[in-house]
Amino acid sequence: MSLKIIENFDGNFTLEPEAKETLFDLLKAEAFREQIAEQVKSEQVEFTELLFQPVPYSSATPKGMPVEFEPYYESPEHAIINVPPNFMFKAKIFKPSRLCAIYRKIG
Repeated sequence: MSLKIIENFDGNFTLEPEAKETLFDLLKAEAFREQIAEQVKSEQVEFTELLFQPVPYSSATPKGMPVEFEPYYESPEHAIINVPPNFMFKAKIFKPSRLCAIYRKIG
């Protein structure tokens, strides 16, 4: 068995307007935000409306995310979560199969 090294991975994606609206409504829901706030030990969190597709780990993407999102990973004021699969299903998003969402911690 051999490993396949991926040099370049295109993490770009486009969501249909209806799918995006449904997904954003789910990610902004108060009960869900309360769960995230509890997990990240913050009083509140706010969805930044930033999403990205996880990418394979490589020397160019050591954190498994597009480089432009790495400052959020390193920021103590932000939290990155995997979008729950049931949210992806409810929004009828099947490609990409995984997304991450960025939240801003408040308090």
